[in-house]
Amino acid sequence: MLTKSDNLVWHDSSVKKEDRHRLNGHRSGVIWFTGLSGSGKSTLANAVDRELYKHNIRSYVLDGDNIRHGLNRNLGFSPEDRQENIRRIGEVSKLFVDAGLFVLTAFISPYRNDREMVRRLLNNDEFIEVYVKCSIDECERRDPKGLYEKARKGEIKEFTGISAPYEEPINPEIIIETDKQSLEESVAQVMEYLKGLYDLKMLDK
Repeated sequence: MLTKSDNLVWHDSSVKKEDRHRLNGHRSGVIWFTGLSGSGKSTLANAVDRELYKHNIRSYVLDGDNIRHGLNRNLGFSPEDRQENIRRIGEVSKLFVDAGLFVLTAFISPYRNDREMVRRLLNNDEFIEVYVKCSIDECERRDPKGLYEKARKGEIKEFTGISAPYEEPINPEIIIETDKQSLEESVAQVMEYLKGLYDLKMLDK
């Protein structure tokens, strides 16, 4: 019996990724923000996105909550569903990179193996892991969605940092300590790394 995959054929695009790079005037890649809930991933990703926009660099933010409203609405928070959540985001991110854009992803993505799985989908310099580091105490103090309080009461199961693990990155490209750095300092740190890696000369326009 044939499976669906037996009848699928990959079709190469007539417009290559390198063509889109030349059109845009810059390279493309994934800026993968990972960290605990409340660490500031979405805030930082959107601030970097705004800075890239100001300098004529095409980018887009994929936010964890937003994706679960649509593409991944059928997934829960078990280890298996978390893995599938990140796998899908990795594949979508690769499409953005092929389209010539920077994609900024803001997901807890608690497991190292899942993050490495996404890294392997891309070329060596196309995946930038940004560890948005923040103490659990500060994340709980912020608790913008009231999730930690619910998790402490047992109302949320499999909550990262409380009843489910978070595996810190071992060797991320960038570490941002949002309980010690201002948002402006954090954005500047990311932008300096991008300028060095991708030679984004248009940042000086």
